Formats: sequence, structure tokens, C-alpha cells
Amino acid sequence: MGSEHLAVEVEVKAAEIGEDEVEEPVSPTGQYFNSSALCVCILGVFESDVPIDDSQTFPLLETLFLPISPRFSSIMTTLSQVKDSHGVQQWRRVKVNLSDHVKVPVFPAGLSTPTYDELVQDYVSKIATDRLPESRPLWELHIIKYPTSHGEGTVMFKLHHALGDGFSLMGALFSCVKRADDPSLPLTFPGKTAGAGFCAGGPGLVSLGMNTVRDFVWGMAKSTFVEDEVSAIRSGMEGVESRQIEMSFVTFSLDDVRRIKARIGGTVNDIICGIIFHGTQLYLQSVGDGSKSAQATALVLLNTRVIDNYRNPKEMTKPDAESPWGNQFGFMHVSVPTRNGLDKDDPLKIISKVKRLIKRKKSSLGVFLTGQLLETMRRFRGPEVTAQYIHSTLKNTSMTISNLIGPKEKMSLADHPIRSFHFMVVGVPQSLTITMVSYMGKLKVAMGTEKGFIDSKLLTTCMEKAFKRIYEAALEEKP
Repeated sequence: MGSEHLAVEVEVKAAEIGEDEVEEPVSPTGQYFNSSALCVCILGVFESDVPIDDSQTFPLLETLFLPISPRFSSIMTTLSQVKDSHGVQQWRRVKVNLSDHVKVPVFPAGLSTPTYDELVQDYVSKIATDRLPESRPLWELHIIKYPTSHGEGTVMFKLHHALGDGFSLMGALFSCVKRADDPSLPLTFPGKTAGAGFCAGGPGLVSLGMNTVRDFVWGMAKSTFVEDEVSAIRSGMEGVESRQIEMSFVTFSLDDVRRIKARIGGTVNDIICGIIFHGTQLYLQSVGDGSKSAQATALVLLNTRVIDNYRNPKEMTKPDAESPWGNQFGFMHVSVPTRNGLDKDDPLKIISKVKRLIKRKKSSLGVFLTGQLLETMRRFRGPEVTAQYIHSTLKNTSMTISNLIGPKEKMSLADHPIRSFHFMVVGVPQSLTITMVSYMGKLKVAMGTEKGFIDSKLLTTCMEKAFKRIYEAALEEKP
């Protein structure tokens, strides 16, 4: 890994490509996520089992990370600079000064682990809201060489969402790691856990049409004039995306999640969404939120690719790639079940409600129609107006939920065994963002909460309680 004393410039030149040569147009989604309305990034966080030796950072970035995608060595042309004949911004290759991208914070030495936990939390909270400079490629590497309760050191990539979606970017990071037990063997990933895809089971045309119209119209309403009520998980403040966040975590056993699934059916994602919704209900009840029937909506992000497992980044950047690099995802509005009668309800009823909701949403083409609406809006009104529409879509809802799969085996990054890792989407105009990723048989749920508004410790306790209630109730069910 890289070090403070390595202050030399490492300029990475695109092979035989001029500094100002245009590489490729920026995708519409890339333009939306890097606009005056939105600046969305992904944090990929690796926590090491051993103290971090950062002496090889620059050579590894040069030989492993930068070659993954030309976008890691490119900048987006701004609105005032040259565009192509269709008005689309371009990725332009530039020289990369790695010293500008590698950050190594310095904290006081000899402090306790809980103190370092707080310092790291404050550091992450700050960089999460800092906008990446557009004068250089849109990524940073942060190396935290202090022990926390999660690891002996932390390596964190901050990657702009304009570079690609979570599938692309996490796949890129996974290509930089090796198996800790045997580097000669490839990492393996769990099979498909999301259940059947859209329109699975061949819904009737009438049902498909009705669901599509309902979802499309409801999505437009939520993106324009129908807001969730202000609640203990939604402050509704203007500019909430620029407020500092707090990170908290809860970890579940995937085997336990599968045991619940085996007893009550559905998919792993149904179970996890049910746990999250139940945990949210418990939190709202715990803080005394009196709006028992307040409308809360979750945006559940979906991978719209035809494949469900990572590909080599080189394959994804080919012109005819089956799953090309970039942003390929959609989202569906899922109403969080209300808390009326919570104490009397069997917690498994929440899972049943979620299963029905998501099954109906999958029997719909609303996600794809929304995509067509955004493209039409971009063509006639421009990317800035479209970005404002997406901003409203996020702002008017209470939370976003997204998930990725991680390796079954333990990873090693530059000979540093990785104890744990997670990702977080930052820069979204919401008070609560929830992400999930599997690793070594565990599912780590990360919660990014508006600092000073949501009690992150209480929320974590409520998520753990929700899992316990659902797990125990499921095991009591007759097979």
C-alpha cells in the first residue's frame, strides 16, 4: 500500500494515447450522477487482519487498478467544454498523478481502539460528503493505518458512481484481490440469491399490464409531488445529501437466513428486506414516532443485467460484451408495511407482505418504462433536468436498499488478509441508506444514517432484534 513518504509523482500515460484524446461518451446515467443536482459515490471499504504496510501502493495502483478501465485515468468534460455533435459529454484520458488520489490520514498515536473507532467514523463521515475534484479522475484511495474494532487497518476506495454501478466497480475491486488460502485459485461467489427475475412465471397479459401501469404512474407521482411523510427515518431537510453521515453495521449468518427461507419460502432478498422493514418498524416505535401509519417507501435497487455474477473487467469493456461496463440498474418503489398492530402481529407476516409486494413488482415492466421516460426526458430537456427528476425520486422516499454478492473465501489485498468489507452509497438526498454484501458465509448490512438525526446505535439494536424475532418465529413454524 502507498505511504506518506512516497511523495513522488507517478504519471500514468495511456498507451500511445494523447492527453487530450477523447475516449468514449459519458453514459446518460453517468451524466445524471455527476451533475449540479447529484454527486453520488460508492465507498468500498476493506478491513485488514494485519497492520497495513503501504509501501507498494503506487506500483499496485499503476499495474492493477488503473488498467482495469480507461475511466480510472479519465476525466469528464464539463458542460462548458467541448461536447460531441449530439451534446454528450466525453471521458477524456489524462495523466494521473497518483499522489493526488492517495490519502493517508494522521491521527495521534497510542490511543484506545474505541477512540480510533470514533476518529475513523468522523473521517469517513467527512470524506463521504466531500465532492471529488473534477479536474482529475473521479476516484480516491484512503489508507487508515490505525486499529479499530473492525480491523488492524482500513483501505477505502471512493469511486464516483459516474464511473459505473456497484456491479462494475465492486467487480473491479474484486479483480485486485486474491484468495488468502491459495492465491493461485480464483475467488468463488454464491449463486443467484435474488430469486426469479422480472415477469418470472409468465404473468398474464392483463396482470402484467395492470401492474405496469400502476407501478409506472405511482413511480412518476413519487418522483414529482407525492412525498413520504417526515418521520424518525426521514428528516425531509433540503440538502440532506450534504449533511454528514454515520455508519453502523449488523452481520447475519447466511445459513440462518437460508433456514428462514427454507421454512417460509420466498427468496433471500425477500427475507432480508423483511428483516430491514421490521427493524425499521421497531426503531420508529422505540423513538416514539407517533405516526403509526405514516407512509414510508423504500427504493430497492435492481441489477438489470442479463447475468448475475461478476465478469472479468476486461470482458466487460469489450464492445460486444454480454454485460458491458457502466451503470445498468433500475429501482422499484416498495411501501414499507405500517406499524399498526405491531406488537400483536406475527413478525412473519411482514415477510409475507414483502414477498407479495416484490412478486407483484417483478410482474411489471414499470422499471423499464421508467428507464425509457428518463431517456426521453434527457433527449428533449437535457441531463440536468433528468438529474433533478432522479434527485426528487430519491428525496421523496425514506430509504434506499441495495445489495451485492461477495466472495465465499477469505480475500487478501496486497498480502493483507481481509477480515471484513462493506460498501456504501453516499451523496444521496436521504436520511437512511442501507447496503448489504455477503462475505465468507456472512451478510454484512451497512447503514448510512444522517448524523445527529438518526440514532445509529438504536437502529442497529432494532435490526438485530428484528432478525432474532423473525428467526425464532420461522423455526417454530411447522415445516
